[in-house]
Amino acid sequence: MRDVLPDIEKWRAQGEQVAVATVISMIGSAPRLPGAKLAVSEKGELTGSVSGGCVEPAVVQAAMEVIKNGQPQLLEFGISEADNIEKIGLACGGTIRVFVERLDW
Repeated sequence: MRDVLPDIEKWRAQGEQVAVATVISMIGSAPRLPGAKLAVSEKGELTGSVSGGCVEPAVVQAAMEVIKNGQPQLLEFGISEADNIEKIGLACGGTIRVFVERLDW
């Protein structure tokens, strides 16, 4: 969390809402370990990473929804050969679960 905290504090000082996405579990190969964080401001600014880029756009979209409605989301990203063309997923073949919540402090 330390790597994203300065930006979160800056955004909150500016009166912006913020959502934080956290990798809560992984199965197999994944770019980031549990505990990795991505913070998103209501203006769409980003800090941190939950996947090294491969699923970040979907996580950012979910974070923007969470900022607006306050409802946390649990996301799961994985990929199989059958899903490869149709879904956003991890090219490394693993699965991650990401919890997205709005910071209300």
